[in-house]
Amino acid sequence: MYIKQYQMSDFVVFSYLVGCEKTKEAAVIDPAGDVKIISGDATKLNFRITKIINTHGHIDHTMGNADLQKMTNAEIIIHEADAPFLTAHSSYKLGMYDARPSPSPDGLVKDGDTVRFGKEELLVIHTPGHTPGSMCLYSAGYIFTG
Repeated sequence: MYIKQYQMSDFVVFSYLVGCEKTKEAAVIDPAGDVKIISGDATKLNFRITKIINTHGHIDHTMGNADLQKMTNAEIIIHEADAPFLTAHSSYKLGMYDARPSPSPDGLVKDGDTVRFGKEELLVIHTPGHTPGSMCLYSAGYIFTG
């Protein structure tokens, strides 16, 4: 699995480009800030971003969803308990973060589900606390915590 970490926004959120090197299908975890950087790297590597995965619904982890989906037509995925947060941010909060509202999710996951891109998959581990639908994503040797 190809993995590249990006430190995004003033809130030091980590975003990830993860890709299947065999099929060139990829996912972006927690697109925060300027997603042109991530999409540019994906293009250079011949990856096609098909999934946008949010580890939870806070705006600093989802504020790149709209732009990235517009660029790639990727499916937005979030834990079912955090789905309402994607579209519930006030205009005040959006302005504070200079963010566009996220589109509604295309797919909902729960504990034990897997998210697949190409021949790679990430196991969903529900870790409520930070938000009701916080989740980690696991693949052998790696865990993405958000």
